[in-house]
Amino acid sequence: MQSSVQRPQERSRFEVPIIIPAFQPGVRLAALVGALSGAGASSIIVVNDGSGPDSDRYFEELKHWPGTIVLRHAINLGKGAALKTGINHALCAYPHAVGVVTADADGQHHAEDILKVGRRLLTERGALVLGTRRFGDGVPVRSRLGNHITATVMRFLVGTRLSDTQTGLRGIPRDLLPHLLVIPSPGYEFELDMLIACKHHSVRIVEERIRTIYLEGNRSSHFNPLLDSLRIYFTLLRYSMVSILTTVIDNLVFYLLFQSSGIILSSQIGGRLVALVFNYTAARKAVFLSNQPHRTVLTRYLLLVVASGLLSYMLINFLSTSIHLPVISAKVIAETALFFANFAIQRDFVFTRAPRGETVAD
Repeated sequence: MQSSVQRPQERSRFEVPIIIPAFQPGVRLAALVGALSGAGASSIIVVNDGSGPDSDRYFEELKHWPGTIVLRHAINLGKGAALKTGINHALCAYPHAVGVVTADADGQHHAEDILKVGRRLLTERGALVLGTRRFGDGVPVRSRLGNHITATVMRFLVGTRLSDTQTGLRGIPRDLLPHLLVIPSPGYEFELDMLIACKHHSVRIVEERIRTIYLEGNRSSHFNPLLDSLRIYFTLLRYSMVSILTTVIDNLVFYLLFQSSGIILSSQIGGRLVALVFNYTAARKAVFLSNQPHRTVLTRYLLLVVASGLLSYMLINFLSTSIHLPVISAKVIAETALFFANFAIQRDFVFTRAPRGETVAD
């Protein structure tokens, strides 16, 4: 790998810090760090995520490369936790850096592609740069299928079309880094939460084509197809889970009030008030990862609640009086019809800052 990359004297120094999370790495880690250092990378942060003693020799080799630091977790905390450790160090040690580049330790990212993503970060100030792979022939089925499904679900839930949602090669702008430190996700789902955070902080996402490298059928990856996929899809499906719980609360309170009063309007208002307290809290913090002040978000949220409630009331009245459906059935139908519209409005207008631009593919 080193022989294909120019030496420092032949290329200017690369000043963007590079973060490499590593768990039980092999010889490819030292080869990658050596290639990056040889290409002029001046700041390489490797995070040993609780690797066992058998991996010590691979981390020891990194000491030979200038500008390389190894941070260590006492136990394995997960890829997301390792990335946050590296991000925190970069923010403290390199206060003037425009951002960081993250890369995997298993040989799937070529040194030249890592530097290319970093250079794109320098030209696309303020944007997240994704090193995107092509998922054609030769890519393991689990990787190709997993990325396709995740990209499809992500497009619906977040409203952003991306060709590679699971890439670990990313150029992250400095302004986004502090927001990533407070994301609780410790594992692979952290990288999807990063995309969600971009959406709701209106950080542009640009794509930079990179080589598609899968060594030995991707056996070097520590990604567990079952457990880690469940964690990732839980991250995506929590949108729907919060909405479903909100609907259950809304309908339950509506049913109890309607049974005691027989009045649709007061029952509708009571159910909506109880449900919105839960929904606002969960949507703001657990779903849309918004840290905007309440005075900004709550006003938009309440306007949506009022408009949605009035429309729901009109639909329930129409279905129950004109079509003669039972009121509870009419309520369920009306709320189901409004589910997707409410989600899209919350996603794009309520919990999102004013947009700065669109996703750009290279």
